[in-house]
Formats: sequence, C-alpha cells, structure tokens
Amino acid sequence: MRLNADFALPVVIRPGDTPWVASPLAGVERRMLDRIGEELARATSIVRYAPGSHFSAHGHPGGEEFLVLEGVFSDERGDYPAGTYVRNPIGSRHAPFSREGCTIFVKLMQFDAADRAEVVIDSRRAEWTPGTLPGQRELALHAFAAEQVRLQRWAPGTAQALQGYPGGAELLVLEGSLQDERGTYPAGSWLRYPAQFSHSPGSNEGCLLWCKSGHLAP
Repeated sequence: MRLNADFALPVVIRPGDTPWVASPLAGVERRMLDRIGEELARATSIVRYAPGSHFSAHGHPGGEEFLVLEGVFSDERGDYPAGTYVRNPIGSRHAPFSREGCTIFVKLMQFDAADRAEVVIDSRRAEWTPGTLPGQRELALHAFAAEQVRLQRWAPGTAQALQGYPGGAELLVLEGSLQDERGTYPAGSWLRYPAQFSHSPGSNEGCLLWCKSGHLAP
C-alpha cells in the first residue's frame, strides 16, 4: 500500500476525510494518514482501541512514537493517560491494550537508526516554557539531529507573519483550530508539509498543536 507517499507534496486531512479501517485485531481500528507497506509499514495513523481490546505482542524494527489523545493506553510497562507522549526505540517490543478504550496518534518505522532514546512524557505534569511568539507556550518532547517534536499552545489571536520549514513538518491539531492563507484546520486535522514549505499560521480561538519538524528533508 502507498498512501500519501510522495513527501514532496503537502497533505491536509481533516476530521471525517478518512474512514476508520479494521486492523487484524478485533476492537482495534485505524484512520490511515500516510503509509508505505502492508501490515509492516512506514505509517502514520490515528488508532482507536475499544474497551478491553488488545494488540498482539510485536516489535518495532523502525521505532514507534505515539501521543495518547483520549482514554488510557497500556502495555506491560505501565499506563499512559491522555496527553502522554511515548517513544519506543528501534528493536523494542510490547503487547499493548486498553481497559477503558483509547485513541492514539502513532508513527511507525520513522526513526533515525542512531536515535535510541526511550521517552515517556506526561504533558499534563511537565513544565511548559514560553514559545517564540507572544501568546505561545510549548513543551519540548524530543530532539535528534534536525528533528524536533513539541507541543504548542496558542492563545486566541496568536499569529505568525511567516513560518518556514526547511526540513518539512507535520502538525496535528489537538484542540481549537488553526488557520492560514489556505484554509481552516479544526481539531483532529493532520497537516504534512514538505521541505521548504512556508505559510502564515494563526489561531483565532486558540489551539493546541503537536508539531514535528526537520524530519522530511529530501
């Protein structure tokens, strides 16, 4: 399967643009955002676990990173409530499940081979710092080489005249809405921008964003 596999093109997926698709495990569904491969794939997805569902024990040959959006995601190492960001490095294994049900944003097989960091951050308890714009606060989640991952909270009315992404970027709108000269992106929207892309983002009502940049250079 090849879905949104040309990383030289911008992609915008809003809520409702893609269907939920059953996974091989009962009670686990996913909305595919980009994908190269079949069941073992370089993939970006929203994954939904029904209460009491589980996924078979499996490894991560290219690493796994995820953000818990709703509910509580669990594995043999512990419980990860909504707002938790996790990186499982290349070669790690686990058997995930959810007692009450959950939704996660997950990226598979996208790690640099030298990036071996194991990360667990509960964003509800972590210390946020002022961002680069007035009205913006952010929480650094991970950095390796040119890649940076962070959460950003924009106060209502925050805007940036021009934002460039020399190494490309991905944004997931978690709360509120984001706007730019191309449109409006409500909560649940996923945006992928190629290297050298630029725009003028802002948020009339305020928003919370997951942001990853620097990882899509040719």
